[in-house]
Amino acid sequence: MRPTPYVASLRIYEPLSAFEPADRLRWQSIDIDGASYIFEETLALRRLVFLESPAGRPDGVHILEVEGERYISPWATATRCWAALDNFKDSLPSTVIPFFITPAMEDVITAGVDLLEDKVPHILNETWVIPPRWFLLFQPQDRQRGKDAYGLFTIARTTISLAKSRAQAAHETVVGAFGQGPVEQDLENLISWLEMFHPQSFVELDYGGLATYLDKSLRDNGEDGLIADTSIEDVARSLSGLAAADGMVAGQGYERLMSRWRNVQSLESAN
Repeated sequence: MRPTPYVASLRIYEPLSAFEPADRLRWQSIDIDGASYIFEETLALRRLVFLESPAGRPDGVHILEVEGERYISPWATATRCWAALDNFKDSLPSTVIPFFITPAMEDVITAGVDLLEDKVPHILNETWVIPPRWFLLFQPQDRQRGKDAYGLFTIARTTISLAKSRAQAAHETVVGAFGQGPVEQDLENLISWLEMFHPQSFVELDYGGLATYLDKSLRDNGEDGLIADTSIEDVARSLSGLAAADGMVAGQGYERLMSRWRNVQSLESAN
């Protein structure tokens, strides 16, 4: 089982040419390691137990090789820790925050963040659920499912140009159906994030350990495990319904998706 089996990731892999010369030289020479995500998750768990500045330890990368070209997705742990802390603080009244994070702890987490203000994380994470907007970046043929040494997996991968095109089409559909609002804003934020990266990049959705929980949930409900997962298709169906002003079709796709992932989320309280 993966070290953090409740985490899913959306990753950007940029070509080596998008990085600084020193990073290009370093990353060109290292071996590709199919278990890099295991090391990333293990390091994240260590930092929960042994508090240290994310900027104080050398970070790793995920490497993708396509047609002899190397693409890189840096972990950027410091940037992501800083962003997570900001999001957490925004969710609570300022008087409550010290009960969860002491000033001393915050000093450790934010050490060196003045060097990170212009950095954009290549990896987004969610726990116990995958946001519907992530699925719309892909089509069924982009998806791979199987089992490796660490358990079941589901990965979808496409070019960033296709991902942006699909996101922009979805944004237009949502605005046409609902106008401005939270869903439209989430899509706009996703598009803005994608726009930050090299146009020859790849986008990857990794269910992570959630693939195992999803398989269990589907089997518990009489379905054929991961092979029965149609999350990408359900989002596409919902969007096609919205585009055609067919509320019934849109609702069927959305409800099928949400019902599937609510069942996975329910396993959080059972563990």
